[in-house]
Amino acid sequence: MFRKFIISFLFMGLIGQTVSMAQDDQTPQIIGQDKNSNPIITAVPFLTIAPDARSAGMGDAGVALSPDANAAYWNPSKLAFAKQRMGFSLSYTPWLQKIVGDMSLAYLSGYRKLNENQVIGGSLRYFNLGSMEFTNTSGSTIADFNPREFAFDLTFAMKLSERLSIGGTGRFIHSNLTGNISSGATTNDTKPGNTAAVDLSMYYNNEDVMFLGYPTNVAFGVNLSNIGFKITYTDENQKDFIPTNLRLGTAITTHFDPMNKLTWAFDVNKLLVPTPPHYDENRNIIAGKDPDRSMISGMFGSFGDAPDGFSEEMKELIFATGLEYWYNDLFAVRGGYFHENKTKGNRQYFTFGLGLRYQKFGIDFAYLAASQRNHPLEDTLRFTLMVNFGESKDIADQPGEI
Repeated sequence: MFRKFIISFLFMGLIGQTVSMAQDDQTPQIIGQDKNSNPIITAVPFLTIAPDARSAGMGDAGVALSPDANAAYWNPSKLAFAKQRMGFSLSYTPWLQKIVGDMSLAYLSGYRKLNENQVIGGSLRYFNLGSMEFTNTSGSTIADFNPREFAFDLTFAMKLSERLSIGGTGRFIHSNLTGNISSGATTNDTKPGNTAAVDLSMYYNNEDVMFLGYPTNVAFGVNLSNIGFKITYTDENQKDFIPTNLRLGTAITTHFDPMNKLTWAFDVNKLLVPTPPHYDENRNIIAGKDPDRSMISGMFGSFGDAPDGFSEEMKELIFATGLEYWYNDLFAVRGGYFHENKTKGNRQYFTFGLGLRYQKFGIDFAYLAASQRNHPLEDTLRFTLMVNFGESKDIADQPGEI
């Protein structure tokens, strides 16, 4: 009972859809989706939720956007190009309010420049899954519990040149979905899951481009995130992949005059975990590859393990794009679109956002408008508060000062 609950609940959090489990079948059934859908399932899917309102307002694009205190999530190496000496950010997202009224994601992040080329940072993501009633196989209540998960990160980034930087993040992940509650009907009692992961990233930033006679900044980013060990909620024989993800993207910012600038951002994502194969009635694999693999094998094999071949591999690409207009670096208007193939989760939505900066402080707001009626993610809101201290040039002659 608990194994079914865990898979079902995690899957719901990943794709933002209503999920049910057939009692005599371990295959997830996705209400309202194509029966031929074959989404990739991972544990701790909260790691893939955009935590801040700026990128969320741009269709969840952010790997190459100009750096701020939330850069550690999108691309740690961007922090080396931060213009401020130090910055902090606090974000809050009520999650899946159409289904659960007390679920939310909170994100606290910050960074500090050591010198003009090196920076350290840290962040904490806390996912509150809301109050839940646990029952046994006969339907009797066992206990009430509040499932919760968090990830704690430490980041380091450095410039390799005036245009190129690299960065890395170490991450500890804790997921407590059942609170050691036992149904008494199985020997596979549950426990909190713990694991560790790293992010590796690169950022290229060229400020010397001219486009249609206007000075333009062209940036490219890549972030390989959540490279980590599998996680288990029962025993060592039942482990689940975490959402290792490859994100590539660009951001092009054109300065029309000192008061007006426009940024276009575009990201492509791919989960580097095994695609579920096709089984026959006896649970024998008839297409695809065995998903019971190591973390490394799962990552590299994810580029060619889809049961329907190359066409299905292409469907696993997730696209995010958005625009951001700034007036005098004080007020921003944002819009974007996020697209996931209908057979791989079917998250398709438009986003809108606003931003305001005044002296050291900033506030961002984002709104999600689903392209489908009655979508669980519809009307999702995100809020971010930011504070920055000093220009980076303030420490140019103070290498290593903390």
